[in-house]
Amino acid sequence: MSDHPITPPPALLQQWTDEYIKDKPACSAPEFIATRAAQWGADQELEACCGLLVQQGFDLVDYLHAARRPKPPSLKEQALTELAEWERVMDIAPDSPIRRALEQLDD
Repeated sequence: MSDHPITPPPALLQQWTDEYIKDKPACSAPEFIATRAAQWGADQELEACCGLLVQQGFDLVDYLHAARRPKPPSLKEQALTELAEWERVMDIAPDSPIRRALEQLDD
C-alpha cells in the first residue's frame, strides 16, 4: 500500500473491516476505517516519541501519555462533578452524606 513507516498492516485493516461489519456503526466503512487508522497512526507516533525520550534519558513518558491520551473521568468523578453542580444550585452543604458516600467509593 505505502512505504511510509506508519502504515497499518493488512491484518489490522482486515480486523477493522471485520469490526465494522460486526458492530454496524452509524458511519460509513471508509470513515470508520480512516478514523481507526488515524488513531492507530497517532498511537504509533506517540510511542515512537516516548521511545526517543527514554533513549535520551528524559523521564517524561508518563507525563506525555497523560497529556496526549487522558483517561476519561471515572463514574465516581462524573458523579462528584454533577453533585458539585447540584450543591451549588441548591445550596447544599459540601459535606453532605451523599458526597461522603461517593468519596468513599473506589474509582
